[in-house]
Amino acid sequence: MQNRTMESFRITGIAIRTTNENGASAIAIPKLWNQFMTENTMQQIAGKISNDIYCVYTEYEKDFTKPYTTLLGCRVEDTAPGQDGFKSILIPAGNYALFTAKGNLNEGIVFNEWTAIWNSSLQRAYTADFEIYGEKAQNPANAAVEIFVAI
Repeated sequence: MQNRTMESFRITGIAIRTTNENGASAIAIPKLWNQFMTENTMQQIAGKISNDIYCVYTEYEKDFTKPYTTLLGCRVEDTAPGQDGFKSILIPAGNYALFTAKGNLNEGIVFNEWTAIWNSSLQRAYTADFEIYGEKAQNPANAAVEIFVAI
């Protein structure tokens, strides 16, 4: 784990409200990913800065055990216009703990890293946490996904 101080930035994409209770997120989040990929959502986002995919967890009702919003999208220019059918959120400036999940995406490396985070004593802010699926995640069999947790 490393600590990073970050400036605020905007993400635009598609979102759902889910919870980790009773395994609901294990169904809802893969369904959101499927929608994002099959509907070519990334190509429809205006003002995109890069093709990195961000998976954001925000609008926590309390903590990771209660409902929250998951958004899949791309980083956009701060002045990017709003788009019908898309949600845009501002990732707040602040301090983040950086974790990196490495290995085969199909073997649950990201979920396993989150499980370790949930079981840790990390004092979380519960503002916005996010994963970045960038160039290092292009090969699913040997991927590296950065996970930023607001602290």
